[in-house]
Amino acid sequence: MKGKFYALALSILGMASAASAQDLRLTSSKTPTIPGRQCATMDVLQAQLAADPSLAKRMATIEAQTHTFQANPASIASRTTAGVVTIPVVVHVVYKTAAENVSTAQVQAQIDVLNKDFAKLNSDANLVPSAFSGLAANTNIQFVLAQRDPNGNPSNGIVRTLTKTTSWSSNDAVKNAKRGGSNAWPTSSYLNLWVCNLGQGLLGYAQFPGGSASTDGVVVLYSSLPNGSAAPYNKGRTATHEVGHWLNLRHIWGDASCGNDLVSDTPTQQTANYGCPSFPHVTCNNQGDMSMNYMDYTDDACMYMFSTGQSTRMNALFGAGGARASLATSLGGTAPRQMATTKPEVQLFPNPATQTLNVTLPAEKATTWTVKVYDLLGYEMKQARYNGKSQVAVSGLPQGLYQVVISDGQQTIRQRFQKE
Repeated sequence: MKGKFYALALSILGMASAASAQDLRLTSSKTPTIPGRQCATMDVLQAQLAADPSLAKRMATIEAQTHTFQANPASIASRTTAGVVTIPVVVHVVYKTAAENVSTAQVQAQIDVLNKDFAKLNSDANLVPSAFSGLAANTNIQFVLAQRDPNGNPSNGIVRTLTKTTSWSSNDAVKNAKRGGSNAWPTSSYLNLWVCNLGQGLLGYAQFPGGSASTDGVVVLYSSLPNGSAAPYNKGRTATHEVGHWLNLRHIWGDASCGNDLVSDTPTQQTANYGCPSFPHVTCNNQGDMSMNYMDYTDDACMYMFSTGQSTRMNALFGAGGARASLATSLGGTAPRQMATTKPEVQLFPNPATQTLNVTLPAEKATTWTVKVYDLLGYEMKQARYNGKSQVAVSGLPQGLYQVVISDGQQTIRQRFQKE
């Protein structure tokens, strides 16, 4: 059985040549052209395979685990009931000019776009054609800027590196401090996202699960972040697309004419779509390409869905034996406990919590405070009930990160905690 999956993975490597560094190149939405030098992706993959003969076997193992997960409804249900997986993100801003040194607000805007797109909370989700509306999925995956570094010290999740390099290619130099870039944080605990000035018309590229830890992550053009200058690719969807690759999604056309993206509910289509195609655009005897899928090549404003099958494929990575399962329990997104000489006015413990979260409030005002729990998207978790006596019942919450909002009507205090 394993031999069959190994052979399958090898065929996939030949078919979807971007298995280690999938790229997306800038093209004009008015006069779309096929991106040049598409073989650069295969060159990168072949170089990695030559340097690491075990890569193909690792990818075959991941594909076998994915297939097993997809074929087991109990595994899918278990993953769904386990709650949202919140992935800590470290953003490496590698810049030479002031424009490339994107602001903290812009970085946070990119995280917000990822969270909306992966939760089907994007404002344009209603544009999905009726033929596919039943397939548009909330993936159960979210992202948060890291709040602690690999040494356990407080962090805002952004590493800024001034470089002498004018532009970067897909050779992963931006991931190497000795080459003017920024080294990856441990990939078992963080998604590494490099933001830099990519050259050669590149918008971004990603590494699929199974590759080297030192290069694992996503690279995007700095001006592709929300409100950047890379219109029509400046709404943050480049990162959505590339994180999809990082979570084991192929291009929707399967990187071949009427190819296979390994997802059953995405229509087979002939090749990439560009610009803003009208639906239906029929190819390969389908009922219309799913050109609005994040894994196509359309403009940012014209991609707005993941399918249920794609969601299942991504979630396989967090199932039993999944290649990225360690991220589900990473503490990278939780602020470290800090020693203090004076007792803070408000304390939450234990943190992480499983059944009950204790809230220590100023004694003289304890009866005037309201205590509510929200998820990281700002939705109130009404199943987390405060008893008015310094305790919040959190057993009904799925695992993940949450925010306690404490208010006396005049001041508001916000603190995060993790539900195990």
